Amino acid sequence: MPRYGYLLENDGVAVGVILLIFATTPGTETPRANVSSWYVEPAYRSYAPLLVSQALKLKQVTYLNISPAPHTWPILEAQGYKAYCRGLFFSMPALSPSGRGMTVEAVAPDTLMIKGLPGDDLELLKRHADYGYLSLVCHTAESALPFVFFPLRKRRGVIPVPALTLGYCRSIEDYVRCAGAIGRFLLRRGKPVIIVDATGSIAALPGIYSEVRGRKYFKGPHQPRLGDLADTELAIYGV
Repeated sequence: MPRYGYLLENDGVAVGVILLIFATTPGTETPRANVSSWYVEPAYRSYAPLLVSQALKLKQVTYLNISPAPHTWPILEAQGYKAYCRGLFFSMPALSPSGRGMTVEAVAPDTLMIKGLPGDDLELLKRHADYGYLSLVCHTAESALPFVFFPLRKRRGVIPVPALTLGYCRSIEDYVRCAGAIGRFLLRRGKPVIIVDATGSIAALPGIYSEVRGRKYFKGPHQPRLGDLADTELAIYGV
């Protein structure tokens, strides 16, 4: 896989670029590539399809575009992308009755082990904790479930938004199951709202669904899971 993506040159001068972030996550063997950014100088736009076809040629890779501007949606669909996430669900997990008897534990970059948590999950949590994000494990009676949360950085103004984005979980069902315990843990830290990728309202959670923002696309052999944004541009560049 290319380390950073592909560059379009003319006589040694960069005139276009497409940046790719390759990764795999626990439970998925198929590599994925987050198409994080692309641009071609106006005078060379006729070569843009060549650049895109070169970047998307690997048949074994699932390609993601998780931050498309609305005006690019028709372009992506013409390129063969399909929407796997239609919007965002703004959940208030502390109001959920779930999570009784569960405990929540934070993971640091130097955490050595977590009882019941596989090594690949622990490495993912430690890596994202090292990025500066909140990595948590919810302990149930049967298992230890991993979660990563990204802070929401407000684009304008100086007052921080009291919300986090769900950056990683094994499944949305895991989040729903642990929502009450996680919500109470985060409420004590001033974060009452968790933003979750969704295709509609989540009946078991208090909250509001919106399709104004949050649409995400994929192209390739495997449709991504909702709630799995680990090692994407949102983790590396920020939400």
